[in-house]
Amino acid sequence: MPPHPTPGHATPADPYDTVLCVEELRDALAAHGITLPSLRADLPSFAGTSGGSKGLVALGNCNLDTARRLAAVLREAAGR
Repeated sequence: MPPHPTPGHATPADPYDTVLCVEELRDALAAHGITLPSLRADLPSFAGTSGGSKGLVALGNCNLDTARRLAAVLREAAGR
C-alpha cells in the first residue's frame, strides 16, 4: 500500500483512494475489536466538484458500547 500523507496534508483523492482508506480504517478498528457498521466511502462527495475532491469517509452511526470502546482505545493511544 502506498504511503499516506501526513494528517492535515490536503491532497486530492479519487474514489479508489477513499475506498482503500476506508478498508485501512476498518482493519485498524477491527484490530481493537471495534466495528462501525455504517463505515463507508461517501462516493457522492465526488460528484460535481472541480479541481479534485479530497473525498469523504462516512463513519456512520454506532451504539453506545461501540462509541465507548472507540473512546477508550483513542484515550489509550493518546497515553491517557
